[in-house]
Amino acid sequence: MTQMKAIGFHQHLPITEANSLIDLEIERPVAQGHDLLVEIKAVSVNPVDTKVRAHGADETEPKVIGYDAAGIVVEVGDHASLFSVGDEVYYAGAINRPGSNSDFQLVDERIVAKKPQRLTFSEAAALPLTTLTAYEALTDRLQLTFDAKSNLDKTMLIIGAAGGVGSIATQLANKAGLTVIGTASRPETIEWAKTHGAHHTINHHEDFRAQLEQLGYHYVDYIFCLNATDQHFDAMVDVIAPQGKICSIVETDQNLNLSALQQKSATFVWEFMFTRSLFETADMIRQHEILTQVATWFEEETLETTVTQTLIGLNAANLKEAHRLVESGKTIGKVVVEQQ
Repeated sequence: MTQMKAIGFHQHLPITEANSLIDLEIERPVAQGHDLLVEIKAVSVNPVDTKVRAHGADETEPKVIGYDAAGIVVEVGDHASLFSVGDEVYYAGAINRPGSNSDFQLVDERIVAKKPQRLTFSEAAALPLTTLTAYEALTDRLQLTFDAKSNLDKTMLIIGAAGGVGSIATQLANKAGLTVIGTASRPETIEWAKTHGAHHTINHHEDFRAQLEQLGYHYVDYIFCLNATDQHFDAMVDVIAPQGKICSIVETDQNLNLSALQQKSATFVWEFMFTRSLFETADMIRQHEILTQVATWFEEETLETTVTQTLIGLNAANLKEAHRLVESGKTIGKVVVEQQ
């Protein structure tokens, strides 16, 4: 039995608790079926990491989380055909399987793609979850294409434009030919949003309608909500265009008044990046295809990585710091932890 290092927990605790994340030695898995065994070179931390860590019943076995990763394929399962040993890859993993916060990880090849060669492992690890979320939201949920001519004069409001998903969503929406209006409230987040594809910014702490009308827009055609769905719902209903579409990624325990959208025949749809892997949908390989497509755009330098902070050493101490930073709600772009 070969052991490997990992970072996990037995109890779902606040990040300030000593045992919220701990260094572990666990069994190294073996690739079978459609799985690849990947040697992890870098990971990044997303809000989902902090939510899974903080909430739930005590675990009987150590729980290892972590979703974004970049690394090198060291084994391929007997049904895997897309990759070979030695391939450099990146992916966002599955929420119902052991995560990337370890030396090695099993991942289904259908949700993996070859890493953009131009990017380092750390730069690549910042991308998969947020890129898949933004790409799926635009194409699968809002039914947009990347044909800029077809989106001429169309507007998209991105609520939370400087965060992890917002940093890539502004770039993708701009690439799709949309006029992008991002929300940001601090000078540094306004600058970041504009640098990454937002044509305009408004403050999400202030009245949406008044700010949009100052920019010359009465309605917006699309809204991508990346922050506090319940808090912004009434404002979204107010400014969405008749027959417009709203997509959110932020869960809520509040009842949303969907009837308020009826007169506008407006759409409200959720995006959850883990749906395809969680339910092993027939189109699960689409995530491989999306990440492969996006990799070409990074190679062409028409998209840029969104990493802003890198911590060296994949261990409990650094992952605690990364979780703390993400939970602060003040991060711009992505926080990465890379192997030494």
